[in-house]
Amino acid sequence: MKILESQSAVLTNYEVIHHVTQVSMGSKRMGKKGPANYETLRKEVIQYLTTSPSPLSQKPLPYTQDSIRELVRRLHPYDLAKGELIMIFNLRPANVVALNTILEEMSDRFNEDQQSEIVAIIADVLGHFPPPQGTDSAKSGEGNGDVPAENGAS
Repeated sequence: MKILESQSAVLTNYEVIHHVTQVSMGSKRMGKKGPANYETLRKEVIQYLTTSPSPLSQKPLPYTQDSIRELVRRLHPYDLAKGELIMIFNLRPANVVALNTILEEMSDRFNEDQQSEIVAIIADVLGHFPPPQGTDSAKSGEGNGDVPAENGAS
């Protein structure tokens, strides 16, 4: 077998999870049996992609089949690279700081208003992150025993 075109298609995490679940259902209906470790691999991929902080961990899932097309259409005026669009879709940055980790040379390419507009488009198309779980309990423990006491050691 010869690879003619490497990486001719790149999938988002949503497309991967959708494909893995659809292939599994199709194989069961057709009576096909895949590789011995296929079910384990499938379960691990689904678990990895649906574990927090992944956007796919949110229930109900705000993504749909049309979300990718809509996001690409709305972000088209900003001339983003294909890789940047996929990372935006996979990570769903909720603010400009998070977006800066995805877009190369963001401050040179976009002014502050454009950066905010991109974040607003992402939130509009892909939804908002829910507030982090358990932040109240994490804050209540700050400063109470987080650092071992040194008095008594001397």
